[in-house]
Amino acid sequence: MEKRVGFIGLGNMGTPMAARLLDAGYALTVFDTREAAMRPFAARGAKTAASPAAVASAADTVLVSLPTPDVVKQVALGAEGISAGTKVKPFVDLSTTGPRVAREIAAALAAKGIAPVDSPVSGGVGGAVKGTLAVMVSCDAARFAELQPMLQVFGKVFHVGEKPGLGQTMKLANNLLSATAMAISSEAMVMGVKAGLDPQLMLDVINAGSGRNTATQDKFPRTILTRSFDYGFTTGLMYKDVKLCLEEAEAMGIPMWVGGAVRQLWHLAHSQIGPDKDFTTIVQCLERWAGVEVKAKS
Repeated sequence: MEKRVGFIGLGNMGTPMAARLLDAGYALTVFDTREAAMRPFAARGAKTAASPAAVASAADTVLVSLPTPDVVKQVALGAEGISAGTKVKPFVDLSTTGPRVAREIAAALAAKGIAPVDSPVSGGVGGAVKGTLAVMVSCDAARFAELQPMLQVFGKVFHVGEKPGLGQTMKLANNLLSATAMAISSEAMVMGVKAGLDPQLMLDVINAGSGRNTATQDKFPRTILTRSFDYGFTTGLMYKDVKLCLEEAEAMGIPMWVGGAVRQLWHLAHSQIGPDKDFTTIVQCLERWAGVEVKAKS
């Protein structure tokens, strides 16, 4: 009998990931609060559901890709949530919720006989489209072996541990590094442009030397020098991830002095530029102070 997979959350990341499951031949049931987001999947033969509970009653495995911890908790544990489903066994959370929320959800779902799988991803919308994401999975070894072939549709899969929340810890550490690279690269690039350096030349030198990072190699040339600011991830989500990481570190008694400064700059971008803007617009905070723009020569 064919196993049906459920997918909840058809946003910037969820849409390409769910599409890749269809491309790979999986029988899919989808749900999103926006009817328009489900229509392309219905046109391709996927079934649509009226609620998360309905997905969990139609599918053996349910994956979710959702924006915030509160939304994940509601989808997992609400009155019409995954926990009210009658069929689902593993619940695979591709979102970034933080380890404490992951552990809370895991305990509640386990009590309902549903196996929680903590599985955040990294690599952005481009990675979701191409199937080159890093997939960080925390669950028991037998469950991992069962799910690995499906998760490989999304990219490179890593079994980071068995305890709920370890995948989230790995994701937060990764995103803190990414957020730091974006913040400090913005400061360095604005300083150079203010002094009179050409920003493309700066990137060429940095990327040939020891300062290269994900921001200078990809984000600056693709979305900042072009002034398109369309990388596909919002400032609000990046600020959320940095906050979650530092809150977890503080709960563990681990000092993060550099992380604290990074959080301040992302908070500024969140409040001044706006949470719904592309996260590469963080550079605009520094540009405004300096009175310059980091852009390619026309």
